[in-house]
Amino acid sequence: MKCYISKNYRNMGAAGDKAKTDIEAVMDTLGYVNIGLKQGRSKNAVKAYFITLFSVLKGVMSLKKGDTLVLQYPLKKYYDFVVKQANRRGVKVITVIHDLGSFRRKKLSVAQEVKRLNRSYAVVVHSPAMKRWLEEKGVTSRLVVLGLFDYLSDSTPVVHEGINTGRPRLMFAGNVGPVANKWIYELGKNEPDVELVLYGGGMDHAAKTPNMKEMGFVDSDTLISSAQGDYGVVWYGSSLDEGAGPLGDYLQYNAPHKTSLYLRAGIPVIIWDKAALADIVTESGVGIAVPTLRNIGEVLQKVTPEQYAAMRQNAAAIAGKLATGSFIRKALADAE
Repeated sequence: MKCYISKNYRNMGAAGDKAKTDIEAVMDTLGYVNIGLKQGRSKNAVKAYFITLFSVLKGVMSLKKGDTLVLQYPLKKYYDFVVKQANRRGVKVITVIHDLGSFRRKKLSVAQEVKRLNRSYAVVVHSPAMKRWLEEKGVTSRLVVLGLFDYLSDSTPVVHEGINTGRPRLMFAGNVGPVANKWIYELGKNEPDVELVLYGGGMDHAAKTPNMKEMGFVDSDTLISSAQGDYGVVWYGSSLDEGAGPLGDYLQYNAPHKTSLYLRAGIPVIIWDKAALADIVTESGVGIAVPTLRNIGEVLQKVTPEQYAAMRQNAAAIAGKLATGSFIRKALADAE
C-alpha cells in the first residue's frame, strides 16, 4: 500500500502548510491512503497538538511490511519516531523536504539531519544545488529533485493584455518588514521609477516610499485571480546585490513557494541569478535572473513587448502544470 500520515495544519495562510496540503491532495489522486486521522485545520494549539499526535500514532500502528510511506519533512518531534517504526516494519520511506533544520533555522546539526535522512529509501529535494549539498554532507539515500512546488487552486489568473507601458510593477508576496526584507525599502529609495506592489504584513510605514503600494495580506486564491504586478520578485534579505542573511543564503538551495505562486498567477519572475531556481526560470523562459536589483528599471526597459508576451505565455504553461500537481507527481514516481 502507498500511504501517508496527515496532521493538523494550523495556518493555511502560510506557504508551508499550503505546500503540504497540496501534496496530500495530489497523493490522494495517485492512490495514496491517509493512514492517520483526517486532515485537521484547527487553530487551537492544544487541539492541534493532539490531532497530530493521535494521527501519527494511528498511522504507525497501521503500517505493514511492503508499504511505501511518504513523509513531509520536517515533522517536528515525530519524524525520527515514525521513520524508525517504519524501518522496523519493513516499510519503504520517501521523505519530501520542505525545510532543512540544519541550514536556515539551525535547529539540528548537519550530522543529525544527515543521519535522519539516511533512514529514508528516497528523499525528494528542492533543487540540484540542494541535492549536491546533501550529498557533500553525507546523505546516501536516493535523492530526487522536485524543481517547483505545485500550487493547487481553482482560481483563474488575470488576463494580461500586454506589457505595461507605465512604470514596471514589481510584486512581492511575503513578509514586507525591514528586518526580513530591507531590500524592499532600499529598492523603493533607489528606483523611484519602479512601483512595488507588496502583499503581506510588517510594513514599516515610517520608511515607506511613495512608489510602494501596500496591499496587505491576501489569500492565495484571491491573489491568483487579482494579482497586480508585471513581475514577481524572488528575493530576500537586506541587500539589493545578493540574497543576504539566512533566508537570502538559503535561496541558493531551496525552491521558494512564492515562485510557484507568481507563476500560478501567470506572472513572470525576477530572481537572483545565484538562486537555485534561476536555471528553471531562464530555461523555461518565465522570467529573468539578475545579479542585482540595482538599476532593475533600466533592465526592464530593455524587455520588448514580444519578449514579455513570450514570458507571460510560458508562465501560463507552467501555471497549468502547477495547478495539476505535475512536479510532485513526477518526483514521487521517480522516488518510488
